[in-house]
Amino acid sequence: MAWRSFVAMGDSFTEGLNDAYPDGRFRGWADLVATRLAVDSGPDFGYANLAVRGKVMHQIVDEQLIPTLAMRPDLVSIAAGGNDALRVRVDPHALVRDLEAVVRRLHDTGADVILFRFADVTVNLPAILGRRAAVLNDGARMIARRYGGHLVDLFADDAFRHPHMWSADRLHLSPAGHRRVAGQVLNVLGVGVDEDWMLVPPSPEPTPWLLARGADLRWAREHLAPWVGRHLLGHSSGEMVTPKRPELMPIGTAE
Repeated sequence: MAWRSFVAMGDSFTEGLNDAYPDGRFRGWADLVATRLAVDSGPDFGYANLAVRGKVMHQIVDEQLIPTLAMRPDLVSIAAGGNDALRVRVDPHALVRDLEAVVRRLHDTGADVILFRFADVTVNLPAILGRRAAVLNDGARMIARRYGGHLVDLFADDAFRHPHMWSADRLHLSPAGHRRVAGQVLNVLGVGVDEDWMLVPPSPEPTPWLLARGADLRWAREHLAPWVGRHLLGHSSGEMVTPKRPELMPIGTAE
């Protein structure tokens, strides 16, 4: 099937952190998917990416759903709830209900919807996040079955246990991670994919205990502490960020 338009909704995962173009803008898996879909659809293929880093579920719903519905795309992806899971108090079952409400509205327009089971975050982050992510992942599977969505199961992909799939902050994907997500999405959609996108680097040698603890301390100082500080002050990394592609535009066109 050749989709004519694609809108990506979500947070930093979909915005493309930390997969940078040469000019410093972020690319990410959604840009890669859109570029491949445009090959089959032609030059009139439209792509919008409304995702903004730091956004929680209610912000994604409040700020991105109505613009997406107004564009009436053939294909929509939504990945949300990851930032909610990082908060001290969160009801993951409520997040699933919110996600289902979004998918229901998109489905009612006739759009095909892409959903995600998140990769195993306990590789890099505390186990409590894994329990919350499990509720979100089970919910995404249920919603995909109920509404005929395209489910991209990153949790089942052991490649995301490889450290090179993640950037230095241990939370966002590396360029290799984004390429593999793009490949998984395209495979689920039944579209041919560049095999290089699915490559996984050789596993690194185990890090000696002392060096590993030093790396953990640097990570806590450079990434965890600033994140905690922002949230204690009620700030978000996406406060001054706007969507990189707020309207449907041909590939190769940017704001």
